[in-house]
Amino acid sequence: MHGLHLTADLHDCRCETRWLVDAQALGAACVRAVDAVGLQAVGTLFHSFPGGPHGPGGVTATVLLAESHLCVHTWPEQRGATLDVYVCNFGGDHSAKAQALTASLEAIFMPKRTERHSLQRGTIGAEPFQ
Repeated sequence: MHGLHLTADLHDCRCETRWLVDAQALGAACVRAVDAVGLQAVGTLFHSFPGGPHGPGGVTATVLLAESHLCVHTWPEQRGATLDVYVCNFGGDHSAKAQALTASLEAIFMPKRTERHSLQRGTIGAEPFQ
């Protein structure tokens, strides 16, 4: 159960609108980012939500990792997105890969402001990875 769970709330994103509304484009970018940092994608789900009175619908891009998961949700009407990256560190410390993945996805959205959180989950024996 040991791992690193990173979240980022991205506000006032200055990216191209397609990153906020095109589930397939965002999903493909997520898979490329996963590969680039050396994690292993084992499944994907990309979903578009219908638009409403406030504008186009957002998207969710989920990549199931051998090491755990990546999930991105967007709110185009607010120019916002959230990132959720969790990696299990049981067989090795994947923390640096999780941090690199989060940073690469933040770069796609180009937020004016970001709220980041990090949580160490579980332990191996008496000592968690640091």
